[in-house]
Amino acid sequence: MKEVYADRLSLGFEHPYIALMALLIIPALFILTRWFKNPFFASISLGPPTGTSFKPPINFSALTKTLRFLEYLGALLLLVSAASPVIITTKTVWLNRGADIVFVLDISPSMAAMDMDGESRFNKAVFLLNNFIAVRPSDNIGLVVTGSDAALLIPATSDHETFSSRLKNLRVGEMGDGTALGMGLATAAYHLEKSTASRKAVVLLSDGENNAGAIHPHTAAEMLIDIGASLWVIGIGTGGEVPIDYTDPLTNIRRTGLYDSRYDIDALKAIASAGEGKWIQAASADALEAAFKSLDEQEMVVRRSGTVTQSAQYYEHFLIAAFALIIIVNFIKRIFMGAWI
Repeated sequence: MKEVYADRLSLGFEHPYIALMALLIIPALFILTRWFKNPFFASISLGPPTGTSFKPPINFSALTKTLRFLEYLGALLLLVSAASPVIITTKTVWLNRGADIVFVLDISPSMAAMDMDGESRFNKAVFLLNNFIAVRPSDNIGLVVTGSDAALLIPATSDHETFSSRLKNLRVGEMGDGTALGMGLATAAYHLEKSTASRKAVVLLSDGENNAGAIHPHTAAEMLIDIGASLWVIGIGTGGEVPIDYTDPLTNIRRTGLYDSRYDIDALKAIASAGEGKWIQAASADALEAAFKSLDEQEMVVRRSGTVTQSAQYYEHFLIAAFALIIIVNFIKRIFMGAWI
């Protein structure tokens, strides 16, 4: 299996010595024409001796300098074109497949509770999830969200940019008021069933007990055993009264105040046990970060990679630009100075 991961771009020249000549010759010509002017050239004012000097309608001095600059630029572009500029692309190609990891993220309103060092459970989970995929470029990452129901938002994919973009637009309460953990796990299991990855994992991030959906969480957790996927259950938050502040995306009403967090540790532990998985309690932001770190360390696939280098020539662009400048300069000279030079 070959999978392109990343590109590195660099600029080079097939004939670098010509490019070096361009850097030396053009400034030298400019200096020579600037410092060593024609000694036999003299300026004569036009007009009556005591009257106002003749002033042309165009500032020929400025025009001449501009045309000279364009001529130098055209010469520079010709030399650069002769040096055959190329853009070299180096790609990392993965020769074997990484892990398939599907996150089941609880987005019920209770995830807006702000007990992650002043930040909401949801925002902290999203932040760490983005960090996780950033350090797992070779893995396919998917996302299932749960509320009163569950839905697959992003199938397991290596397109992490699209993943992050969708995650950025996700809102607490988007799936209604409720927590269908069994439906979320079952949805993840269904989409991992036909995965050919050597390592498959489902990560449940939730702060509550299952209170919605038609599938019991234990039944869904056992499905993961059947398909050979490991299960992680990470409980986010604490119990008791917790500040909450969020805008309901369904009604656009802002809800603030204190939330009575019914954080059922035993229920979440039982789900992990049913799926022969790992249970981690993350009662603080630091604990949640540690949970993601442990996940990163243990759900790892050693991958083999190689590099492919490609080059594309771009001398035509510089050649066309050089000829365009030459034509423009001579056209201006013909119109305003009366001759082709």
